[in-house]
Amino acid sequence: MKRTFALLFACAVLFSFAAAEETLYVPGSLGNVFCVLKVPEGEGPFPLVILCHGFGGNHIGNRDYFDFFVSGGFAACSLDFCGGGLFSGSDGKMEDMSVLTEAEDLNALIDRFLEDPRFSRVCLWGNSQGGFVSSYVAAGRPEDVAALVLEYPASVLVDFAKGQRRADGTFPETGWLLGMRIGRGYFEALADMDIYGHIASYRGPVLILHGDKDRLVPLSYSQRALDAFEHAEMIVMPGQGHGFTGKGRSEAMEKELSFLERIR
Repeated sequence: MKRTFALLFACAVLFSFAAAEETLYVPGSLGNVFCVLKVPEGEGPFPLVILCHGFGGNHIGNRDYFDFFVSGGFAACSLDFCGGGLFSGSDGKMEDMSVLTEAEDLNALIDRFLEDPRFSRVCLWGNSQGGFVSSYVAAGRPEDVAALVLEYPASVLVDFAKGQRRADGTFPETGWLLGMRIGRGYFEALADMDIYGHIASYRGPVLILHGDKDRLVPLSYSQRALDAFEHAEMIVMPGQGHGFTGKGRSEAMEKELSFLERIR
């Protein structure tokens, strides 16, 4: 009986100190932004990593990164951009989404977490379009972003949008990208953007990871971003495409955590 009680007590203690996951809804561009937040065990404050998914995705696709950063002693928040993709927990439609609405969502989260005493600083992580948005936001408020981790950031989107411009200078009301319908505002937000000139305003540490087999976002786009940032380094992932898999994925997480630990 005593042994059973002791076991139950031990389990209760472990549960009480376990990192609790929170669900948050923060007002954003097209309604509420859904996100999950997890703070590691122990005494804070902790550095926070905000994870930003790519076009058409949601927070579930980055779940392994989310858990890995928490296990490494970082707080983590993973969001669904408003209208950002399929099976999103956030408000909004994809036809109303653009990189600028996603930037507004991310800015709202940063504002929220900068006021939270549990967090010492904010870092941004993004893949593909999420990497584009993360770098765009960081350049607009460099004093608030301690570090950037970018996986195959999709700067190619600017050229894609330019290609949708009609002879009269306008854009179609709707279009398609990766099999998903988007609206005119998506093209308009990108077509005249000097993304490389903009991101040069961010002078914090940046890590870029890009696969040498990426056919959606050629490696040359990240090489140009590397030149635009003042303090950036790039890791070329051999054999990896647009989205890291297998051993390459686990290696990417380890390299990213090692990078983030430098700013702890």
